[in-house]
Amino acid sequence: MTNKKKITIIGAGFSGMAAAATLAREGMDVTVIERHDIPGGRGRQFSAQGFTFDMGPSWYWMPDVIDDFFARFDRRVSDYFELKRLDPSYRIYFGKDDYVEIPASMEKAEALFEGIEPGAGAQLRAFMQEAEVKYTVGIGEFANKPCLSIMEFAQPRLLKYLFSMHLLRSFRSHISRYFKSPRIQRMLEFPILFLGGTGRTTPALYSMMNYGDIKLGTWYPMGGMHQLARAMHRLAEEQGVTFHFSTEATRIDTRDGKAAAVETNQGRFEADFIIASGDYHHIEQVLLPREARTYDQAYWDKRVMSPSSLIFYMGVNRKLEGLLHHTLLFDADFEAHAAQIYEDPQWPAEPSLYINVTSRTDPSVAPEGQENLMVLIPVAPGLEDTQAVRDRYYSLIMDRIEAITGQSIREHVVYCRSYAQNDFTEDYHAFKGNAYGLANTLMQTAFLKPRMQSRKLDNLYFAGQLTVPGPGVPPTILSGTIAAGEILGRCRSES
Repeated sequence: MTNKKKITIIGAGFSGMAAAATLAREGMDVTVIERHDIPGGRGRQFSAQGFTFDMGPSWYWMPDVIDDFFARFDRRVSDYFELKRLDPSYRIYFGKDDYVEIPASMEKAEALFEGIEPGAGAQLRAFMQEAEVKYTVGIGEFANKPCLSIMEFAQPRLLKYLFSMHLLRSFRSHISRYFKSPRIQRMLEFPILFLGGTGRTTPALYSMMNYGDIKLGTWYPMGGMHQLARAMHRLAEEQGVTFHFSTEATRIDTRDGKAAAVETNQGRFEADFIIASGDYHHIEQVLLPREARTYDQAYWDKRVMSPSSLIFYMGVNRKLEGLLHHTLLFDADFEAHAAQIYEDPQWPAEPSLYINVTSRTDPSVAPEGQENLMVLIPVAPGLEDTQAVRDRYYSLIMDRIEAITGQSIREHVVYCRSYAQNDFTEDYHAFKGNAYGLANTLMQTAFLKPRMQSRKLDNLYFAGQLTVPGPGVPPTILSGTIAAGEILGRCRSES
């Protein structure tokens, strides 16, 4: 590209690195500034006492999106790390000695559903065929748009899909058309708990998540999810991107309706274009002067956020029984927990739990004969986060896990670190301490999300989980490539 521009990107998370690699491949002069000392953003990793923990994302879903990203650079993920498909994908407990395991085979999944509800095997096949259409169209068409105008969707080939996307039907009512079993309904609804809603409030569009889960499978990069962040960092450097770690953005300098530079604790970075892939709210409300903001604080206060989390990272000096790589505890009242996240925000009385034991798959992340154990409780954003609260929930989760698996654990914990809303705010400037970005409600979908391009500074773009297409590792990778594509399109038109 003859019209080479200088691009400064705030944040070396998945969206920032995707944007950086895409722009540098086309000859742009790209600099990424990152406040932490390693790449990955929320996908960082840490080690302590021989145990290694992924701090953020732990589910490797939608592998086709990640594969497609690397293929654009004539690379494969296998050039950077070993990827394993988990089988079973995960276990769900409904009570002691009462659980199901989601198999990697569709044939076995149909048999599992059939065993729970007669006729559900054939219904799962039909449900997945419909969900595949949503996934193919949603990811291939709708999720790849910058959503700067509703007119992006006013194309005959897209309009014909709008009805089949079921935007106006709730997720729960959609599932109930196929399955009557409350157990199956809960199994299928679990992914949307992290999307920021319940089965009643989330559009049926997101049944495509079930296709990504059951049909495309659950995978794991050996060494941890951070291996994907390391791979994207290496790929970006191979394209010529310059990274500055331990570099905190403190202000965006604006001049004549443009974002002129990013001021940091390590100096000033001039730019023809800026991509802000950190927390959208923080960048707008803190780094930009008031007159350069697209949204005011009142706008943000009205946004519906996905959950935050209380997480415990633990090293256990024994092998654990009854827990897979991914395990979900739905032995408590799932509806009550969801209501205490979305309807009446408060610390949950009896929360559902997500448990991650990557040492079941990967011996490199824990000393021999020991386990790394991560336990996560989804909670409402914006709650008061104190050590007393963390201590209370540590006791609660230990009681629950020990009871459900019938083994002693707490006396074998040799390392423990908690992480909650105060940490999300401190480490990522996360709005209300959120962990997963905006809730995927109908009124926060596509062009109704915060804009990818600033209305006030036309060379400032946003990427990541608070803009399109939404939260999750694959969507944020798409977000970065879309933002980069918008800049490249402008540069081409000007050259």
